[in-house]
Amino acid sequence: MDTAIKDRFMAMWGNYFPGAQLPICFFYTDKGDIEERVAPFSGQRCLICDLAKVRSGRSLCFDVDSLGCGGAKRYLGFTQKLRPNFEYFLSCGIPGKMEGERYKKSPELVKKSMKEHVHIKAPAKYIVFKRWDRLEEKDEPIAAIFFAPPDVLSGLFTLANYEEYEPNGVIAPFCAGCGSIVYYPYAEFKSDRPRAVLGMFDVSARPCVQESILTFTVPMPKFERMIENANESFLITDSWKKVKTRIARK
Repeated sequence: MDTAIKDRFMAMWGNYFPGAQLPICFFYTDKGDIEERVAPFSGQRCLICDLAKVRSGRSLCFDVDSLGCGGAKRYLGFTQKLRPNFEYFLSCGIPGKMEGERYKKSPELVKKSMKEHVHIKAPAKYIVFKRWDRLEEKDEPIAAIFFAPPDVLSGLFTLANYEEYEPNGVIAPFCAGCGSIVYYPYAEFKSDRPRAVLGMFDVSARPCVQESILTFTVPMPKFERMIENANESFLITDSWKKVKTRIARK
């Protein structure tokens, strides 16, 4: 991690988004002793709830056994395995056997959707989540993840589109909460034209964040350009000063 970029962002963030939460970042590594290891877990636990600790400043390291959700293991690239009858779980369920989440209209629609799903393979044994101010020179973050309210999101969204010639510099794919902060940003990170990802619309993950919070995740190549563009963008205008004042009050 280039410490100059880290410091430039901290200055930019304090100036234009005073008091707003710092982003957290993720990266993969084979060194499981560099941060606090999350213990193996056999029950059901949402990764998004665990990340509340990272948002507060603790750095956490996960492997496949410490993730308490099959969806997280898949979205983070540690397995391709799906739970049995997944198409029924995501849709209508099976009477007397399984309650469905009813996020899709039918099992057939789920099957069709899954055929479009491209599996990602975790490039290392562990995934580490760190808050931005905790990053060190040896770290190589893949994306910056903001947990943000509407006013902050408006600034991030507009800055992400600042250098784009077409209107889709930000995407909002249907997926689990962890998919919107890891799976899709990782795919965008590896693309020729990385886009930001708006997320946390997952109803199952919503209890793990405040009611006014969504996520905005930016692959690092794009994020570095956003930092460079900040001081010549709308952020220096009177229009943003009005929003900035409201952010500071909250």
